[in-house]
Amino acid sequence: MFAAYASAKGRALVDRELYLPKSWTEDSDRCRTARIPESKSFATKPELARAMVRRALDSALPIAWVTADAAYGQEWHFRRMLEEAGVGYVLAVPKSQQVKSPAGSWRIDHVLTGAPAEAWERISCGDGAKGPRVYDWAAVKLPTIEGSDPAHYRWVLARRSLARPEEIAYYLAFAPADATVSELVRVAGARWAIEECFQAAKNECGLDQYEVRRYVGWYRHITLAMLAHAFLAAMTAQALEKGAAETVRAASFPSPWQKSDGSWTLPIPPQPGTGHPRGGSTGPAGADTTRPSPAAATTSAARAPIG
Repeated sequence: MFAAYASAKGRALVDRELYLPKSWTEDSDRCRTARIPESKSFATKPELARAMVRRALDSALPIAWVTADAAYGQEWHFRRMLEEAGVGYVLAVPKSQQVKSPAGSWRIDHVLTGAPAEAWERISCGDGAKGPRVYDWAAVKLPTIEGSDPAHYRWVLARRSLARPEEIAYYLAFAPADATVSELVRVAGARWAIEECFQAAKNECGLDQYEVRRYVGWYRHITLAMLAHAFLAAMTAQALEKGAAETVRAASFPSPWQKSDGSWTLPIPPQPGTGHPRGGSTGPAGADTTRPSPAAATTSAARAPIG
């Protein structure tokens, strides 16, 4: 299991936990052979995820949002931990997820079944390998306790495929009071960027190429692979910033093109040392012909529109 951090400047893996099923933790001889600490007991994946998120929140990372797939989104304890920490989230959930509010409790797919056509907005949730990932999105704020003025609101979201409208994914969200639907969609789409981060770490740093027999060996390999990926991510971000700065600093020269009476003209520069326009130019070596100097008047080529 891994935790990743994504921002506008890049993304990198920031934490890891080895999931040990009960078939391991309940076999003391097997754990001893693999050098698994005696204090290591069975923990579910959502429990491991909560531990990693707590460590990330305690770090210096400027974390504003958390996103995850349905395996974690459907866990009430996971959502509750984030709400108590005041951290926004957009978490995928199954269509059978129960949505509770002061107004009642319903399945999330039933909540959004009656959404009017105008409630669906076509929004991109980020760029993919083939361009923007565009879907139809519907989002609704859940009712709050009467008389309260919360700093955060809970939302339910639905994402509908354009090509296959019957395919709908669902999300639960917890967001600051001023959050917009577009922002929630952006956070939901960040999951793809994180998945790409995992894939890059495997392809470029051998994250999944471990062949170990012991607990400590796994952590050593994974930690070094994460460090290598973090280094590459930082170098890439610096190169992109440098390239953007160089593009901005491109030299600017006044254009010799001039427009008069709706037509473009190109003034003829004076002959060096004479102050007069060039009268002509010789052709290639061995050629006797000369080209007449273009007059300052507009030529047929110059009269073509400039787009």
